[in-house]
Amino acid sequence: VENAHLVPKKGSVVIVPNHSGFSGLDAVMLNHVLVNDVKRVPRVLTHKLWFTTDFSEKVAKKMGFFEANYENGLQFLKRKNAVVIFPEGEAGNFKPSRKMYSLQEFKRGFIRMAIETQSPIVPTLIIGAEETNFTLKQLTMKTIFKGLKIPLPLNLVPFPAKWRIIFLEPIYLPYDVAILEDHTFIREIAADIQELMQERMNAEIRKRGSIYF
Repeated sequence: VENAHLVPKKGSVVIVPNHSGFSGLDAVMLNHVLVNDVKRVPRVLTHKLWFTTDFSEKVAKKMGFFEANYENGLQFLKRKNAVVIFPEGEAGNFKPSRKMYSLQEFKRGFIRMAIETQSPIVPTLIIGAEETNFTLKQLTMKTIFKGLKIPLPLNLVPFPAKWRIIFLEPIYLPYDVAILEDHTFIREIAADIQELMQERMNAEIRKRGSIYF
């Protein structure tokens, strides 16, 4: 874990990691790090599949997972919580492994939440989840769950990859809420943060050593 000190110790903050490894272990590991290294109990906004049954929803909430939607994120930030949002969504962790460490297009909700609540954004890199769970391809459901994307995994038992979690410098967006009407500007900010994370990710991947040993 690198730069845990960059995460604000109190007040609302939007923590924005890349998403990978279909199983959701990245969310579990990041949650663990924030609790133990940063001493904050985050609200992690996660995929709706966690909430399809009463049992899975109960397990999710015990881990601090909540359904990823704008209303939940805004509510938690207004209560001065740390909120984890994966802006790639399912396109990130369900992508085929041939696209490993290639960030998918960021959704813009996290930018809107940050501006509306005047919360800093902490970009976060998670390296290792890609090699822990491999995905052969991404499938799109066409009957029961129309449009729902699911992964076709290579392995169900996680491989013992080395992980690194790196927190980057907080980003403050000192804009009035009126800027939320400028959809092009919001899209550009999200793209800039994605580019920043991709460039740092590429640099970290180039210099890392062995993946498993």
